[in-house]
Amino acid sequence: MSANDNDHRGLLPAGLADLLPPDAAREARAIDVAIERFAAFGYERVKPPVVEFEESLLGGPGAALASQTFRLMDPVSQRMMGVRPDMTLQVARIAVTRLKHVERPLRLSYGGNVIRVRGSALKPERQFAQVGAELFGVDTAEADAEAVLLTVDALRAIGVAELTVDLNLPTLVAAVAGGLKLSGEPLRRLRRALDRKDEAAIAKALDDRKAIDLFVGLLRAAGPADTAIAQLKKLKLPAAGTAEAARLAEVVTLVHRADPDLPLTLDPVEYRGLEYQTGVSFSVFALKGRQELARGGRYSAGYPEDGVSEPATGFTLYMDAVLASSDATSERPRLYLPFATAWSEAAHWQDKGYAVVRAVTAAADTRKEAKRLRCTHALIDGDAVPL
Repeated sequence: MSANDNDHRGLLPAGLADLLPPDAAREARAIDVAIERFAAFGYERVKPPVVEFEESLLGGPGAALASQTFRLMDPVSQRMMGVRPDMTLQVARIAVTRLKHVERPLRLSYGGNVIRVRGSALKPERQFAQVGAELFGVDTAEADAEAVLLTVDALRAIGVAELTVDLNLPTLVAAVAGGLKLSGEPLRRLRRALDRKDEAAIAKALDDRKAIDLFVGLLRAAGPADTAIAQLKKLKLPAAGTAEAARLAEVVTLVHRADPDLPLTLDPVEYRGLEYQTGVSFSVFALKGRQELARGGRYSAGYPEDGVSEPATGFTLYMDAVLASSDATSERPRLYLPFATAWSEAAHWQDKGYAVVRAVTAAADTRKEAKRLRCTHALIDGDAVPL
């Protein structure tokens, strides 16, 4: 290794990466587009800190992400803090504390980076940008549908076409199991069977034939939303399960009414990754790939352990996946301004859409220097000349 060879300084921990030109600018533009779409629907932006006390960050629904949270000691207060693994939790804290006296429904948006202890097989990144919106204080199908439709609106505005929405109802199995008085080991075996989509395992987990048929019916009620809803309506669900299914059907109707061509699918027994959701939930994908672009759904904002809780729904866009699925946006052309060009000249060309690159040292060959600096044009004899 030579004295000037310090490439090893560029090595980063697994799951972390530098975002370089032009990708960093592209991500920033996409975030701005999303936040502007949220603002157009009345969502106001908030900016929580990167770290906060762990009892706030990991209270309530945040407990589900405790194992993914980096912790450190605050040298000022000597209290433990956590680095945010998800911004939804922070926005919920803001809603139920700093903004608790603001009239509901309360609409908030956000954007920023999060970091987690470890990635997953499908998503090895440990740091990534999140952009999202949350609606607090109401528990209606209209609010659930708004979350779905606003997610789709933002993704299309960024440039992701041909989307599909996968709807879930993670509370349905619990509601049906409660109505059938299932608990303990039989319920755990049932959950494992449903997670594996294994009908034979369902039969082994339960003793009652009617219960077996009911959960097999739930497992089979997956696919295009309209067909799945029709199948759910045929099942004799306990009262709580019937109410959950009816709410889901109402959301499907509202989304279809607003966007008839949006593909909707349904898996009523999916639960993994949705542990803190309390109602209709969803994931959004691009048809040309199976990478999850966004996730959202209903949850309880606040800290039940303190007696503070209110209904909420919202969603998060995963910007790395979004940009990988969106149409590439054209970069601004770069115009080289030769040495000693008046500063006032820059504004004229910037108004025409160029990014200007001013020479700060004299160059013998304008064209050659412009190309070296990755410019697409050079100012020669008062004109922007393509290179």
